[in-house]
Amino acid sequence: MKILITDDEQPARVRLRRLIEELQGANKLYEAGNANEALRVCERETPDVALLDIRMPGMSGLELAQHLIKLAVPPAIIFTTAYDEYALAAFETHAVDYLLKPIRQERLAKALDAAKRLNRVQLQQVTQDITQASKFPTATQRSHISARVGSELRLVAIDEIRYFLAEDKYVSVRHAEGQLLVEDSLKMLAKEFADRFIRIHRNALVALHYVAALESDGQSHCRVRIKDSNETLDVSRRHLPFVRKALKQL
Repeated sequence: MKILITDDEQPARVRLRRLIEELQGANKLYEAGNANEALRVCERETPDVALLDIRMPGMSGLELAQHLIKLAVPPAIIFTTAYDEYALAAFETHAVDYLLKPIRQERLAKALDAAKRLNRVQLQQVTQDITQASKFPTATQRSHISARVGSELRLVAIDEIRYFLAEDKYVSVRHAEGQLLVEDSLKMLAKEFADRFIRIHRNALVALHYVAALESDGQSHCRVRIKDSNETLDVSRRHLPFVRKALKQL
C-alpha cells in the first residue's frame, strides 16, 4: 500500500511512520506537514490511504478531505486527532476509520486493513459522507475553493475570490488570476460564506471587501463596481435594498 501521513507535528509523523513500518507487509510511505503539501503528494503519487490529522494550522483535515475527493483517484481517508470531540457518528458509518492519539498499533493495523479492502462503491460512499461534513457543528468554513482542471486540482483562497457567478450547471469563481468552474451551488456558497459575500442578484455573490462602489445610472438601474478591476455587475431590484444596507454597515 501507498500511505500518506499528514500532520503538522513532526514527532507525530515520525511515530506513525514507525508504527506502520513495524506492521507486516511492504508499504510505501509519504509525509506532509500541511494540507497543501498533502494535496500535491496525492496528485503526484496517488496514495491508497491518507492519514489526516484534523487540527492543523490553515486548512484543517476535514477541509482537506473535501478537496481530496475531487481527485481522479482519491485515497481512502483515515482521520487522526487528539480531540475526541470530533468523533462524530458521521465518520462511524462509512468512513474508513477514526483514530484517537496516541494511536495504538493494533487499531492502526485494523484501520489500514479496512482501507485495503475498500471497493470502489464503498469509497464513493465514504467521500459522499465527507462532503457532508460542512453540515456538522465541528466543521468550519472552507479556507479554499477547489476544482479539477484537467489532471490538476486547483486551489483558490477565499480571500482572493472577487465573486461567484452562476452559469448554466456550474458556478464560475472569479479571482485575481482568472476563473474556475465548480459544481457547488450558489445557494450553498451563499450559506457557507454569508459573513463574507453578499448576494446582489439571483446569479451572483460578491465579496464584500472587493466592492469598490455601488453605482446608479439614474434610472433605478444599479451596478456594483469590483475593486482593482474594470468589472461591474448588475444588482437586481429585489436585492438592492439589502445590498445598500450591507454596504452602509461596512
